[in-house]
Amino acid sequence: MKLICVSNEQEVGLEAARLIASVVRIKPKAVLGLATGSTPIGTYAELVRMCAEENLDFSDVRTVNLDEYVGLDGSHPQSYRYFMQKHLFDKVNIDSDNTYVPDGLTEDAEEECALYDELLESFGYADIQLLGIGVNGHIGFNEPADCFTPETHVIKIAESTIDSNQRLFETRDEVPRYAITVGIKGILCAERIVLIATGRKKAEVLKATCLGPVTPQMPASILQLHPDVTIIADEEAFSLVPFFGDDD
Repeated sequence: MKLICVSNEQEVGLEAARLIASVVRIKPKAVLGLATGSTPIGTYAELVRMCAEENLDFSDVRTVNLDEYVGLDGSHPQSYRYFMQKHLFDKVNIDSDNTYVPDGLTEDAEEECALYDELLESFGYADIQLLGIGVNGHIGFNEPADCFTPETHVIKIAESTIDSNQRLFETRDEVPRYAITVGIKGILCAERIVLIATGRKKAEVLKATCLGPVTPQMPASILQLHPDVTIIADEEAFSLVPFFGDDD
């Protein structure tokens, strides 16, 4: 793993955007694996700026998002399709037909998952996969479990994740309980992985991700087995990693 420690959340976004942009410039038809949540917003804002001011060209880029809530369509303000349109797709010169997000309203979730895996495989998986990380160590919606699930699948969202996402809904009851998520294989088959994290609340899980045992109870720990992972985090998030802070 390559660890990049920066001073604040804004710099996390800038560094991640630079890595993604470098892939797009080298390979105009790149496949980008994308994530949602509050942490990537700064990354997408910088990519939008690069497109407008530095001629970063998304016209041939294809994107594959990690996950979507079951039961929400793409027009719902809390759906991940809506999030991506708002923060990136509607603001850069990308072909909407080249942007892929699981269908949260599918009538056959098993078939949707299988088709999504076929799509990933047909693309040769992502050239670069952007990841956030949950307070329980989840990546995508791969929650702590007794085993790693390789394939795209429907997951019951952990209570800690529901607690974290509650702020985005009017009430806790409105937070969806299930999601479709790309599995561990789909993530690990990316040529390069960039994980971003900010804040003291992510310190424990980053320490476990970087230094702990590889276990499905800490899903992000599987990244230790990938040959090209970069973790970009601020000082607070890296505060428990020995090279950057106090190892408690």
